[in-house]
Amino acid sequence: MGSGSSISVNYKYSLQKSEKAFKAAVLIQQWYRRYVARLEMRRRCTWRIFQSIEYSCEQDQIKLHNFFSYLMDQFTPSSSKERDFISRMFISGESYKEAELEKYCDYESISVPDSYTGPRLTFPLLPDHATALLEAFKQKQQLHARYVLHLLHETRKHLKQLPNISHVSTCYSEEVTVCGDLHGQLDDLFLIFYKNGLPSPSKSYVFNGDFVDRGKQSLEILIILFAFLLIYPKEVHLNRGNHEDHVVNLRYGFTKEVTQKYKVHGKKILRMFQNVFCWLPLATLIDQKVLVIHGGISDTTDLDMLEKIQRDKYISVLRMKKGMEPNRRAETQDMNGESRAEADAAGTKAAPRTSLQPQAAQAPSTANRTEFSRWVRQTAQEQIDTCRRLVDISESESSTCSSMASLKDVDELGWTHQEEWKQILDILWSDPVPQEGCSANTVRGGGCYFGPDVTEKILEKYNLQFLIRSHECKQEGYEFCHNRKVLTIFSASNYYEIGSNRGAYVKLGPDLIPHFVQYQANKTAHTLTMTQRISRVEESAFRALREKLFAHTSALISAFKAYDKDNTGRITLSNWAMAVESVLRLGLPWRMLRPQLVRSTEDGMLEYKSWLDDLAMEQRSQEHIQSSLLEVIYRNKSNLETIFRIIDKDHSGLISFEEFQQTWKLFSSHMNIEVTDDGINDLVRSIDFNKDGNIDFNEFLEAFRLVKQCQS
Repeated sequence: MGSGSSISVNYKYSLQKSEKAFKAAVLIQQWYRRYVARLEMRRRCTWRIFQSIEYSCEQDQIKLHNFFSYLMDQFTPSSSKERDFISRMFISGESYKEAELEKYCDYESISVPDSYTGPRLTFPLLPDHATALLEAFKQKQQLHARYVLHLLHETRKHLKQLPNISHVSTCYSEEVTVCGDLHGQLDDLFLIFYKNGLPSPSKSYVFNGDFVDRGKQSLEILIILFAFLLIYPKEVHLNRGNHEDHVVNLRYGFTKEVTQKYKVHGKKILRMFQNVFCWLPLATLIDQKVLVIHGGISDTTDLDMLEKIQRDKYISVLRMKKGMEPNRRAETQDMNGESRAEADAAGTKAAPRTSLQPQAAQAPSTANRTEFSRWVRQTAQEQIDTCRRLVDISESESSTCSSMASLKDVDELGWTHQEEWKQILDILWSDPVPQEGCSANTVRGGGCYFGPDVTEKILEKYNLQFLIRSHECKQEGYEFCHNRKVLTIFSASNYYEIGSNRGAYVKLGPDLIPHFVQYQANKTAHTLTMTQRISRVEESAFRALREKLFAHTSALISAFKAYDKDNTGRITLSNWAMAVESVLRLGLPWRMLRPQLVRSTEDGMLEYKSWLDDLAMEQRSQEHIQSSLLEVIYRNKSNLETIFRIIDKDHSGLISFEEFQQTWKLFSSHMNIEVTDDGINDLVRSIDFNKDGNIDFNEFLEAFRLVKQCQS
């Protein structure tokens, strides 16, 4: 009896002990799940911040170029010299004729000094040349300008022979490897080749665009890819991305990179790159079953039309060439027996235009710099704002078409050219979405959003299995959507910040089943725990967001005051979230982000002026400039740098007096501002602070700051 009783007690004790251990395990599991869920929520919020800011910048770039395009359409040059200057400055996409380009390139006239220790290229290229380039770039060496130009010359000749849609078969190699965006991150390309092997007769590659911009080694990536393209023309295939566009390069770094690395021959090299970009194929078909394009599709995507487009016409996809449209209009009027004057009169009666021309205003004397600066700023800004509003109106009206292009004012004879342009714009700029249908891509400002029904329609029409596209950064380097019919592949790891995302490439064999390889090119990312990685990326994202908020201080104050009816200087946190979104329009969950941006208050109210002062203090600690001026510079610096590079037509990093004078004539003519040549000369000399006869970007930025200060 005693023995049985003892066993029973021990059994109960064991059960109690097991029960406590089980409860503890459940509690730990619940805590861990909540912890992981919080980390995932932080990661998603961080991701949305980065993407929203990135796409907002792309939209700003398109609006800025639309604004300049609008000026060009309204401007009538007064001389052939002025017309040539404007054409070179704003319509850089107009190609040289074949003979002119050959003469312009002229790599043979460039001598290579004996002191040069970098790789030397002879054509036709051999695999050893590509290996030498890889080793040289690993050692931070630079390829001589003569070899760069010769390589571009040979690449252009090869690309001109290729169709718009390349065709690849897995029958001739074991597999085809598809890589996404690299964006100037050379270490990612090195890692891909290390893991997957160099291109060879048994290893085919498709690189799906966006080789350049953002990263610091876009030039080296292009040189390597072009070299392999010439060595293995049947195994290496390059698609054009939306960043293979000279207008985009002005803002996102490639133009600056080329001119800094090649100060003597940078202009020639840049021009050749622009021309090579326009000859890149638009898509690749693998085994006639898998379509590889950079961005996406629309409900009007027509592969038959894409096959026939003269792709070299579109050096910049952001601005459709309009050189033929006035002629078409004139021809249409003549055919109808209508003179141009009669047509203009009829047009004026039918649809009165909003006047853009103010009454001519005589400029004040340039001797008083403050008065002249204030007058220039006030007069020009009024017209610039008017133009921007008109540009925004034209964009917002195109809500039913599948791209941001407005087709309403196209005459009947010009539809083919418009439609071709739209085809290219859509495949380079579009993004997939879960919702059905096709609509304007309002976030990026170009291309469209396409739903699963659009994907299904295109796949069925052309008997395809699935689409591979790039264009969007994904945390794991790849992502399926539309019932696994659309695959996004992105090959630039740590794109936003160290640890923000993996890079990936996909391998397809004869069965066309995708096999993914993921990687991190940065060694630091491997040493970070998940928590450390998310914290690091989160810190970077909120720093970028605070800069964005600070840059819109004035607009935020106005939005806050709209909710602060009694002028107390305080608003609810809910109103704060709505006001911030109304100004920045980033589509972010501001209530969820609020704890990272606003200190908590007991009564749920925010003193918005002190909050903005805190933002200003944070930015002033980095830049010793008056707060209101710093806000303006933060908000406009990217646009100012892009404008500077547009005016700097020879890409020397300096604006000559002649370049500035011709540009000022464009603005003053359009805005009907009467300024004498002497007045323009006085203005340009006043901006040339170091009196070296040129204007560099720092002087350009300083002049902007001083004019803004005068206005204030």
